[in-house]
Amino acid sequence: MESKGNLKEVAGLFLKLGFTAFGGPAAHIAMMRNEVVHKRKWMSEEYFLDLIGATNLIPGPNSTEMAIHIGQERAGFKGLIVAGLCFILPAVLITGIFAWLYRAYGQLPQIQPFIYGITPAVIAVVLTAIFPLAKKSLKTVELGLIGLVTLVLSLLHFNEIYILFGAGFFAMFLMAVRNKNSISGRNSLLPFSLLQITNTSLLSISNTNLFLIFLKIGAILYGSGYVLFAFLDTELVSKGLLSRHQLVDAIAVGQFTPGPVFSSVTFIGYQINGFVGAVVSTAGVFLPSFLFVALLNPLVKKMRGSVLFSAFLDAVNIASIAIIAAVCYEMGKDSITDWRTIVIAVASMAIILGLKKINSAWIVLGGSLAGYLLTLV
Repeated sequence: MESKGNLKEVAGLFLKLGFTAFGGPAAHIAMMRNEVVHKRKWMSEEYFLDLIGATNLIPGPNSTEMAIHIGQERAGFKGLIVAGLCFILPAVLITGIFAWLYRAYGQLPQIQPFIYGITPAVIAVVLTAIFPLAKKSLKTVELGLIGLVTLVLSLLHFNEIYILFGAGFFAMFLMAVRNKNSISGRNSLLPFSLLQITNTSLLSISNTNLFLIFLKIGAILYGSGYVLFAFLDTELVSKGLLSRHQLVDAIAVGQFTPGPVFSSVTFIGYQINGFVGAVVSTAGVFLPSFLFVALLNPLVKKMRGSVLFSAFLDAVNIASIAIIAAVCYEMGKDSITDWRTIVIAVASMAIILGLKKINSAWIVLGGSLAGYLLTLV
């Protein structure tokens, strides 16, 4: 049941994460797992895994949607709103300050040395978090094979949404064949409808146009923040509304600041249309996440009550873990390239395994500082 106490707990947790959750969606989800499953016992490991799987099936920023899910579970509809806003607003505020400095002075502060050490530390955080989740999700040999195939397809750069739904429907098919007599009653497919918005002609950029562009992006975009940047390259850079240099700087800000990577949209909106442009762009890209989660959250438990959809969810869960592992591999291939980054990654892993209760934010911040110090060597 919803209560003021629960609402206050939700606000406190996600404000803290909003200011300390560095490293991208996989790292954010690892931190949320540590906070809500282990420290606070708000939900079971299995249900947290179900929410990860469900979140991967809808468009939008995964870690933000996980925050919204958790808020709704803990404190009802008000919790949904409060968790999402508390997780998003710190990142938006910090990104807005960078956006103002950038527009005023034409460049970012020298943050690349700090970014250098973040990714190896993030990989250590994510790998130590997904290992117990992987053990929990490997319920059968078939699920293990689905996970292995998913990992291979993900490394071959197949579209992740096709992989997720393919894994889910294949598992449903196997379950239907195996248990023809035990499956009864009406089973309906989940009604996912994507918001369709006609592309607006951008000969002149009004704030309404800007809002509609980012509303469309938030409503149809699957994948990580890096997919967002590819989308923005097509939507804005190719149309001359944003320079590629500005987009690259937006990526750097998204990596360096805590909270959702999608807060880079605040930076971009500010460069295009100032303060109001930043506000409408941010509102547009995040609004669909609140709507999708509000519709999806009540269905997750019902899916567990259905034999077919339970099999679907199990397969999506193991596929989600495999995709996260593939993301870690790709990140590592690009960022763990010399002795400094190897030292940061190994040391981060050792600290996490040795000090199991340490907050992941300290690992990421420590990696950032180590990256800066080691670049001086």
